[in-house]
Amino acid sequence: MAEIQAKRRAVLAPLAVASLVLSLFPIVYLHVASAGQISPISHTISDYIFVANGTGLLAVTALSLAAGSVVLLIALFGAGLPRRGPITVLVGLWAAGLTTAAVFPTDPTGTPTTLSGAVHRYAGAVMFVSLPLAGLLISRRFIPSTTVRRLSLASGITSFLFLLSHVPVVFPGDGAVLLGLAERILFAVLYGLLFALAAALWRDTAPQRRTGEVTA
Repeated sequence: MAEIQAKRRAVLAPLAVASLVLSLFPIVYLHVASAGQISPISHTISDYIFVANGTGLLAVTALSLAAGSVVLLIALFGAGLPRRGPITVLVGLWAAGLTTAAVFPTDPTGTPTTLSGAVHRYAGAVMFVSLPLAGLLISRRFIPSTTVRRLSLASGITSFLFLLSHVPVVFPGDGAVLLGLAERILFAVLYGLLFALAAALWRDTAPQRRTGEVTA
């Protein structure tokens, strides 16, 4: 059984990496194609829906990222992760948040908040909290990786900073709007966390549950 699970992880980890890499192409293209139109400092990534082909390309990024995360979760099941538990819920919330944010687009900057914009905003809040917490739990219980632990902590800190970057937007005049920069740093750290998880599984460093833990 252990050998079958190891072979399954050997297939799933590269598949997850492929999905993560695929998700990067559309967003990198949008950054290049919209240079001078969308500011990476003050505009969020969601604002790329307002450029040509932005809605479809962002959807590809979000859905590929969600799919890669789900594949990683399935690989973790083979490493001893219970199918029912907080980690499964948190990764599921992260993937669901990405999907929901793609279905419900954001509002143009400076316009009243619509239902779609509100759903998009709350979906983002849920997913940016969920993945850092999942990473911390995974690093403590299933993957004793210093890299995964550090990236989980870093993503939690940058998620908090991203929240703080909303202050000048909510209360105009209180400082420079760095919303876009904070979000891009956060996404960079989250990508690093997902790639680190995939690398740990690929190297088969995550198969052993810590002594004394009971499978849920």
